[in-house]
Amino acid sequence: MTGRLVCIMGPSGAGKDALIAYARARSDPARLIFAHRYVTRPAEAGGENHVALSPAEFAARQAAGLFALAWQGHGFAYGIGGELDLWLARGFTVVANIARAAWADARLRYPGVVGVLVTAPPEILAQRLAARGREDAAAIAERLAREVDLPEDAALHRLDNSGALSVAGEMLVRLLARM
Repeated sequence: MTGRLVCIMGPSGAGKDALIAYARARSDPARLIFAHRYVTRPAEAGGENHVALSPAEFAARQAAGLFALAWQGHGFAYGIGGELDLWLARGFTVVANIARAAWADARLRYPGVVGVLVTAPPEILAQRLAARGREDAAAIAERLAREVDLPEDAALHRLDNSGALSVAGEMLVRLLARM
């Protein structure tokens, strides 16, 4: 594969979707592709733009090998479609929002993958999760308690998104420009 995969990851509320949208608006679509996710969550649930699938549809597509990466989290199934491989083969840099738990699989399957771990302090994560209105206080607490430790890795960049979106957004844009 001649392209490069860039995986954006981080805890819920870190602002991954906002950063991806920021970078997407400032990137060359002839060079960068922003992959959508397939999720077993209704499209009208709010949050990220995704392709909504029923659990049965997701399972059928997964059984047919139609996902390049797939994982479970927070009661939902998530996947990045097999079109990822076509885009990489055509030389594109592809940006995908994945779970931290899927990072090891991405590292194994895609040599040269770059990870961006988006972080923010717990109090900011809690505020952002409450503001999006998708979960009650107990579900927010459960999300905040979920720890996925990623070991230090030369392919992993850490990006603090606790301030203004433009600050972390410009850092991401500069990183993507180097890919």
